[in-house]
Amino acid sequence: MIDYKKVDFGKILKRYDVDAQNETTPEAVAKKMLPADPVLKEVAETVLYMKFKDVGPATTKALQSKQPLDIINNGLVVGMECVAKLYAEHIYYLPEIMMAAKTMEIGIAIAEKQIPGGRETKGTVVMHAAEGDPHDIGKNIAAVMLRSSGYTVIDMGKDVAVVDVVAKVKEVKPIMVTGTALMTTTMTAFPRAAEKLVADGVELPFMAAGGAVNRDFAESFPLGIYSEKAPQTPPIADKILAGYDWKRIRDEWDNIVNGEE
Repeated sequence: MIDYKKVDFGKILKRYDVDAQNETTPEAVAKKMLPADPVLKEVAETVLYMKFKDVGPATTKALQSKQPLDIINNGLVVGMECVAKLYAEHIYYLPEIMMAAKTMEIGIAIAEKQIPGGRETKGTVVMHAAEGDPHDIGKNIAAVMLRSSGYTVIDMGKDVAVVDVVAKVKEVKPIMVTGTALMTTTMTAFPRAAEKLVADGVELPFMAAGGAVNRDFAESFPLGIYSEKAPQTPPIADKILAGYDWKRIRDEWDNIVNGEE
């Protein structure tokens, strides 16, 4: 009979992915990514743990000793970056993403009121789901991540006609337009939209994404670039903001999405 009091359970074989899972718990991610400053950490934790009732008091308290932009960029946004990490590791899912985003937005709205003229945007991105396609979950997640990174998002919704996409891009002059398609029958809207933009003299990156899309397809038409998953969208947008055109994004895509630049 085994005397379990003498068994060293730490030496018992474990399923290969248990340690990896333990490294990507919310607590483990918080330990690695949250700010050391206790005031900003408290703000960031409200986003990470989706405490939408606590974010208002925490942000208001932080404003007594911190600048609004510091609270936004190094508190609220860092909390959302933790959420994005957990989403990428399949620890958090769509409900957590949306709840955390709502929490962050509450905090940002409070902090922005203390900034003369409001928070400065990095740039504008037009987003839509392809004409004929009713699926927009991936687009919604990418929109949350772009907003948390400081971009203004014009979300046109789902099943958006090609002519409407082209008209909106010409109207607002964004740094990038993104399209999402989960159906092979709808993704053909992207090259049609891109061709119309080129014909009208508009040269900006056209990000194609969604379950029906792969990199080969996204790079098969003028302006086309690819995003495999939502967390890749902000770093690609950052490169565009830094002056990368759609051709350079294609050439350096692997390094950009892997954070090697």
